[in-house]
Amino acid sequence: MTTATTTGSRQARAAATRQRIVDAARELFISNGYRSTSLRDIAAAASVSHPGLLGHFASKDDLLAEVVAGFEEENERAFDLVGAASDSGELIFADVARRNARTPGYLELFAALTGEASAPEHPAHERMRQRYARLRELSSEVLEDAALHGTIDAGRDVSDETTRHMAGWDGLQLISQYLPDRVDVVQMLEERESLWALPVGWRDPAQPAPADVAAGPLPATSAAVVEGAGDLEPGYAVGRRRRAQILADAMHLFSRGGYGDTSLSDIAKAVGVSKSTLLHHYPSKELLLSAVLTERDRAIQERSEDEHPERAGTALRDLPTGARVSALDEPGLIEVYAVLSCEAVPATHPAHDYFTERFEEVIGYFAELFRLAQVDGDLSEHRDPEHEAVWLVAMWDGLQYQWLYDRDAVDITAHLRAHLDDVLPLR
Repeated sequence: MTTATTTGSRQARAAATRQRIVDAARELFISNGYRSTSLRDIAAAASVSHPGLLGHFASKDDLLAEVVAGFEEENERAFDLVGAASDSGELIFADVARRNARTPGYLELFAALTGEASAPEHPAHERMRQRYARLRELSSEVLEDAALHGTIDAGRDVSDETTRHMAGWDGLQLISQYLPDRVDVVQMLEERESLWALPVGWRDPAQPAPADVAAGPLPATSAAVVEGAGDLEPGYAVGRRRRAQILADAMHLFSRGGYGDTSLSDIAKAVGVSKSTLLHHYPSKELLLSAVLTERDRAIQERSEDEHPERAGTALRDLPTGARVSALDEPGLIEVYAVLSCEAVPATHPAHDYFTERFEEVIGYFAELFRLAQVDGDLSEHRDPEHEAVWLVAMWDGLQYQWLYDRDAVDITAHLRAHLDDVLPLR
């Protein structure tokens, strides 16, 4: 009896220690990011020795898998519980999001992991890919039931609406970490759910036809570009070429391994120069990161310089074309944006302020376009320009994340076009 009691007590202590390690890992992954957290950091936070931690988890990857699995089990149970308590045909996404918002660390962890794990080499990549597949299955079941009971219009494609809704939800969770006062995930999902009841492209028959003349000048397309992004760097041609090569290789490495796990030595090796030579051009990793983000903005700005639509509605409807060019010609721009925008969620990250300002500016730019489109009569009066701007940015980002996990299954261009055909139908 004494032996059995001792064994049981030892097992209970081991289980408690293991859970303490998982809890510490979750907190550190949320506050510092997965890549910037070491096993020694976790051991110290859990009040165990490093060897003691390794007795429970052989690697940081194993710990990450345990943390993610725990959240996912909770999330799937939430779907089941909310669904069981709901009426037939009721849409439950906002209720699930409300629960997620009350779960400490959930939004922060998945906002970070969504982009961070999009790199195929990341240890959570396959698990997150499976997560998308499972969430798509659960969400489709909800929408199919809603369509069956008339909660959403029968003319809507359940499969496509599921993909776009998941994308918007993911994007909202990320943006809300940067703009908590501007983006309310639950409210946004509730508003999107109410729009599903209307036919695709619906507008009030009493609303006047679109005006022949545009309401006014469009906002500058450089809203999302940092000041000076298009300026040529000074110096000799050899130096400019060297800096361009450093930026290209740094962008590639940041998109694969993240900012935290990529060292200046890694970048110098990829470029084929010494670390001192690299530091001559970029004296710190923070300045190099800033230059990479500036270069990304410059490339995007350069592509759009020849586009001068007269109407806001036309500018918005042309967006899928630009998205197609990005996916085909510059996938690296998508990759580095997805990884860094999610990695930079912690306020201490050197790129956090950049993405906060970027989201403010981009949403403001699109909100003004939608406002002008509504004045022109292209955007129906029942749609709110600010809401449409936030949702467009969130959904676009979310589609890019999904594309990085399964490039054959997600057509960003087609989904953007379908969404805009619904919001801005041609008359």
